Amino acid sequence: MTPTRPAFAPPPERAVFCNRTLNMRSIQAIGFDMDYTLVHYDVKAWEARAYAHVQQRLLANGHPVADLRFDPDLFSRGLIVDLQLGNIVKANRFGYVTQAAHGVQTLTHDVQRKAYSQVWVDLSEKRWVFLNTLFSLSEACLYAQLVDLYDAGKLSRDLDYRTIYELVGRTMDAAHLEGQLKAEIIAAPERFVTLDEELAQTLLDLKQAGKKLFLATNSEWHYTQPMMSWAFDRFLPGTNWRSLFDLVIVQARKPSFFDGNAPFHEVIGDAVSANAHTGPLRHGHCYRGGNAQLVQEHFGVDGEDILYVGDHVYADVHVSSQIRRWRTALILRELEDEVQHELAFEGDQVRLNQLMHEKERLDHEQATLRLALLRIDHREAPPSGTATNAHTLHERLRALRSESEALDHRIAPLARAAGELGHARWGPLMRAGADKSRLARQIERHADVYTSRVSNFLYLTPFGYLRAARGSLPHDRRGH
Repeated sequence: MTPTRPAFAPPPERAVFCNRTLNMRSIQAIGFDMDYTLVHYDVKAWEARAYAHVQQRLLANGHPVADLRFDPDLFSRGLIVDLQLGNIVKANRFGYVTQAAHGVQTLTHDVQRKAYSQVWVDLSEKRWVFLNTLFSLSEACLYAQLVDLYDAGKLSRDLDYRTIYELVGRTMDAAHLEGQLKAEIIAAPERFVTLDEELAQTLLDLKQAGKKLFLATNSEWHYTQPMMSWAFDRFLPGTNWRSLFDLVIVQARKPSFFDGNAPFHEVIGDAVSANAHTGPLRHGHCYRGGNAQLVQEHFGVDGEDILYVGDHVYADVHVSSQIRRWRTALILRELEDEVQHELAFEGDQVRLNQLMHEKERLDHEQATLRLALLRIDHREAPPSGTATNAHTLHERLRALRSESEALDHRIAPLARAAGELGHARWGPLMRAGADKSRLARQIERHADVYTSRVSNFLYLTPFGYLRAARGSLPHDRRGH
């Protein structure tokens, strides 16, 4: 029987999930990224505009991209670009490729097997690019479409799959740096920003409980100010978003922020001081650049006393935990829908598990009967409990094959539906088939906790204690 959820507990999709035990009472300072962390965008709206700006730049440089269109459902976060073959793949925690597409077309099982049966994804190799954030969706879509154009002979033969990706990346960076895209967002934030009315109260609770809050974003001040104002000020009558933070850092240049020694420059009004800031950082002030060591010194805490919350698996979570030993929380907005889909599928999942257990039993019996026939052929005693007559064994094997085929017909639609949870094409964010995905492995290694939005900490409270679940092992008894 499923236990009743207490009234004060969050809905399942709003929970904070724990990899490593986290005592919020011991956290003295909490840092936040901005984009897709404190300010959440309508992914399709934002990525469509990012795609359009990059497309126009490519078109102006003579590339035949006028007929391309952004498709937000082609790819998902956590996939990996194979720069050698021009593919986009999904891998499990061991790096084994479980799904792949060349251009926008999914590879058949046989083609995928031929390409990757002896290849494992190692993210330390330059062949692979990990799609870390929701900002990757427009980039992945455009890259795949350009691969198709290249294969069709419509792009310069001076390019290859690696340089096509570099072209997309350079053009994407230029579109962001030029400022036209962000100016469009600033001018009409209601089109691009999804408001969260619980977010301001979440940060207020943390601040009033004695936590020191700081913002550390790679965005510029002229973009950060209007975005944060739009997301927070309406929910803070009599004050504004700046009152929540002891320190605001823009253009932090993460991930180098965590291991570099760049100086801070104070932001005064809308201008940045030309001179590097000297002396202690000042409470309530805004700075550009800087480094994490000076932030720690400002708050007078050790790395383990700081929790940093962001959406980028590498730049926000991996580096801050590995180098600074900060505690980390990863924001995965897609997780909300995925958990809801999994809950709706719960009954079918139970049936699928039961059918798979039955298939395992049939497979084991078939293997045992084949061994019995092998031993009989060599005039040896068959395994205990099996028939000693070859004819009887063959008859039972034929029956088992029929049972197994019938079972496969029942399993197939359920397995297909399970593989489409969260994303119709690539399946669950954290799974690759029956195993954990490569993304799940990264999160497991580097994020102390993960959740779908910052306001889920409202349910955890500043005094919550999260205990990591007992890790499962293959030899654990099922159901225990």
